Amino acid sequence: MPRLNIIILEQTAPSVYRYALWAAVPAARQPFYAIDQAAFVSQWKDALAGDTTNFRNGSVTEKVASIQVPTGTTVPQIKAFLQACWTDWQAEVTARNDWPYYSTTWDGTTWAAGGVA
Repeated sequence: MPRLNIIILEQTAPSVYRYALWAAVPAARQPFYAIDQAAFVSQWKDALAGDTTNFRNGSVTEKVASIQVPTGTTVPQIKAFLQACWTDWQAEVTARNDWPYYSTTWDGTTWAAGGVA
């Protein structure tokens, strides 16, 4: 599990905020995330060594994005929006499986099933 879920990084314009979302990766898919993040460094400068280890071993992944909110949006509204973004993204990371047939092979005669749950 990630230590944190949402980090507001900066306000880049009067109503634009950049943020990071951290999501837990299902165990069977962590090796694939680890490959993608072998030299990963979080966009949040205050990430701890343990956070970086989790990114690099694939148990946690980070998404950085920006939102532009209408003038007059309150801080509680921004927080609620970011919570909804995190909930949606965690659900996507949990459900997405790009490797359902990974290592499925054919030796010229027989297919051997592979796949990652």
